[in-house]
Amino acid sequence: MMNKGQPSRTALMSAAARAAHLLVDGTPSIFVDPLAQTFLGDRAEELLGYHRSYGGHPVLSGARTTAVTRSRYTEDRLAELADRGVDQYVILGAGLDSFAFRSELADDVRVFEVDKPTTQDWKRALLVETGTTVPPSAFFVPFDFEKESARSLTGHLARAGFDPGRPALVSWLGVTMYLTSEAIRQTLAVVGGFAPGSELIVEHILPAGLRDEAGQSYAEGVMAAAAEQGEPWRTFLSVEQMDALLLEHRLQPTEYARQRETIDPAEWERSDTLRPFELSVLARASVPTR
Repeated sequence: MMNKGQPSRTALMSAAARAAHLLVDGTPSIFVDPLAQTFLGDRAEELLGYHRSYGGHPVLSGARTTAVTRSRYTEDRLAELADRGVDQYVILGAGLDSFAFRSELADDVRVFEVDKPTTQDWKRALLVETGTTVPPSAFFVPFDFEKESARSLTGHLARAGFDPGRPALVSWLGVTMYLTSEAIRQTLAVVGGFAPGSELIVEHILPAGLRDEAGQSYAEGVMAAAAEQGEPWRTFLSVEQMDALLLEHRLQPTEYARQRETIDPAEWERSDTLRPFELSVLARASVPTR
């Protein structure tokens, strides 16, 4: 469900969490996104006000922990792959991601942002309004996972300039819980058909029985709010279930990273309220040589 003229609540909350990390949490910062606040537009004061006033609340601190650890893990991996010559980055459900507009790495990597046309229209208008430069390496790929078959995604990407014959990193963060299992399968089938050497980093939410107390408490609070906004969580996957799905679609699992494992252990020795909890897992998989 989209707020009229605005991106989804999920996109706004994720950007607010990344922006608030730099305002309310201690150092060292886990992830630095200097454009996140800009991308909140006229909602910035309202959304960041919650974090400033109630930043220690488990839901808000949990949102920041989730947002910054998954972004850190993904962009660290992108930097490693770029050093090996991978020069395409596909962001599924890009929302208000700002990588293409702030990272020096974007000079060497073409970035394909895939999301709903309404979200992209809002974001592009905001880029113009704030004077944020859109580099020639950034490409917008309008695509609605709810209304279009994932099988058509390849065509959308190709029309935007994506080269299916070259490897890419695909990130799919904060999305799968909102989709049906069939939509997830269709998308994995598409990514499994990418060039050998391509990689996927996909976030999935653990079933209730596999969460710890903090993860369960966070899930209960966020799920209720998301459902009220028309964005219910639909799919939960264990590591074993995700492993089977990846293998089913010609993707070779290489790593499963929980929040605690996304950064160096020393970085969890913090004075703020950020703590890793058992809620989601980042699955990394590659397209093998055929």
